[in-house]
Amino acid sequence: MELYIHIPFCVRKCRYCDFLSFASDACVREKYVDQLIREIESIPEEDAGQCSENAAPRLNLTGRTVETIFIGGGTPSVPDSALIVGIMEHVRKAFHVAEGAEISMEANPGTVTREKLTDYRRAGINRLSFGLQSANDRELKLLGRIHTWAEFLESFHLARECGFTNINIDLMSALPGQTRESWKDTLKRVTDLNPEHISAYSLIIEDGTPFGEKYGSEEGRKLLPDEDSEREMYHETKRFLRECGYERYEISNYAKPGRECRHNIGYWTGVPYLGLGLGASSYMNGSRFAVSSDMQQYLGEKPGTFTDVEKLTKKDMEEEFFYVGLRMTAGVSLSEFERRFGVTAKEVYPGLMETFVEEKAAEFRGDRFVLTDYGLDVSNYIMAQFLQD
Repeated sequence: MELYIHIPFCVRKCRYCDFLSFASDACVREKYVDQLIREIESIPEEDAGQCSENAAPRLNLTGRTVETIFIGGGTPSVPDSALIVGIMEHVRKAFHVAEGAEISMEANPGTVTREKLTDYRRAGINRLSFGLQSANDRELKLLGRIHTWAEFLESFHLARECGFTNINIDLMSALPGQTRESWKDTLKRVTDLNPEHISAYSLIIEDGTPFGEKYGSEEGRKLLPDEDSEREMYHETKRFLRECGYERYEISNYAKPGRECRHNIGYWTGVPYLGLGLGASSYMNGSRFAVSSDMQQYLGEKPGTFTDVEKLTKKDMEEEFFYVGLRMTAGVSLSEFERRFGVTAKEVYPGLMETFVEEKAAEFRGDRFVLTDYGLDVSNYIMAQFLQD
């Protein structure tokens, strides 16, 4: 199984961000971590959450081993590092964490110090994910990021000096005013640093954000790179990163051989995960459920309280197997589908996979059904076809 731990704090909200995150003071952060630790301690003791519908699933954690942990946010590197150390100490007491588990933490440039990074290493964190987004200072300012390229470089090199040998860098294309040349410059600067992993996403304009207000209208969208330019950046990303030795293993994720993010692969292949902290979602024993996303409610609740409980049907799980699994360049295992659901994928989706093969959008490779490069380009459409009526 996997663990996700949510730290909702950031220095300030970026202009494009709709994640559950906000600025805070030290007092609020300490209260939050105290409640998070109580939540961690309560789960194995009760082995069941409580929810408003009194229908929270039993977690059945006995015998389960935690193979990956992801501490996300927000910006987990904002709080005092002693709080992160404390969280990890309680996680190890409450759960059986595998030797060699991948333990990732998100961090923003400008929020890490040598002392913090040393503490993270002491806590067992062995993978950092830096939210850079762009190597262009003008673009960073436009996004509302709190750092410059130079500050990112300082944080990255400091992490290397402190012993981090597995680092991801998040990048974002199709930004307002961004050109193919400025995007390629970002890719070159980042690959020159030789990180183990790069996540490269296109900007999504979300409602309820400053970017949504400015760029969400028909007029606002004219200020963004046009569809052809965005497509060129997408193809440039694939080509350039491949030439630099990064293998694309998911639509937006690239890694040096053997450095794929195990936690994310777990999400895409249906590994059960437990989410802890404000608004965190879980998938365990065929059910989805979540922690309250209201801060005051979370701080006042009995630890281990879940809400939004949904028992997935067999049909739900069959759909998700394809809808999520096809994001990976390795595609989906047809024998694993049959093992899980007691029926073949061709029986559930008669003729559908063959249609995409005929259209050169997919291939059968041994046991696997895999999208081609063309299929990955139109993957949103293809994946939607596996949602049964």
